[in-house]
Amino acid sequence: MAKIRAFDIPRDDLNDKLGGGFPEGSLVVIEGGSGGGKSSISQRLSYGLNENDVTVTFISTQLTTKGFINQMYSLDYPLAPFLLNGSLLYIPVIPLVQAAKSRIDFIQRLMAAEELFEKDVIIIDTISSLIKYSVNTEKSLELISFFKKLNGMGKVIILTIEPNQLSEDVSSMFRSSCDVYITLKSKPLGSEVKRTAMVNKFTGAKGPVGTMIGFRVEPKVGLVVEIASVS
Repeated sequence: MAKIRAFDIPRDDLNDKLGGGFPEGSLVVIEGGSGGGKSSISQRLSYGLNENDVTVTFISTQLTTKGFINQMYSLDYPLAPFLLNGSLLYIPVIPLVQAAKSRIDFIQRLMAAEELFEKDVIIIDTISSLIKYSVNTEKSLELISFFKKLNGMGKVIILTIEPNQLSEDVSSMFRSSCDVYITLKSKPLGSEVKRTAMVNKFTGAKGPVGTMIGFRVEPKVGLVVEIASVS
């Protein structure tokens, strides 16, 4: 049985709702629209993995290093020890995203950056922002094959995708190739936003997997899994 990369922390039961962790060698796709909670989920997973002695590379199109650190501490995810001991490698790529229109070789450059893929788990939030100007079905196949090669070495790859940034053909390729596929939904509910993670596929789970997981994000608390989550 594959080793499980757990992300359990005492504050919430997200790890339990997601089968006890991601099996080693998994390709995980988390899909959702703008404001759906992709970054919040990614940050929670990163912190939980580090807390369980799993090394992480976090590639972000959303925040600078300072912004990421401030965001994590605002959610009471104290990440400084992991940055200092090398358990967490944070790579902001905002300048590259801004210049991406002129980078038709961006996917090749990403795959050639070997140091980005040395940790146990690699999170890319969001992969669609990185590749939207340089991707087609052929390059998607090449990139997915590269990720699958890393999976074969035991790496867990977690990708967040904003579907309207990619063609349906390309999005479908990522969905069909992944081992874990989660979609995030959000809708206004009074003065709050109700968010739900829908687990569409989960291969090799250690334990039971919830099909719909309600969650919210609170300052100084972090991600809170709703009591109403159903399995």
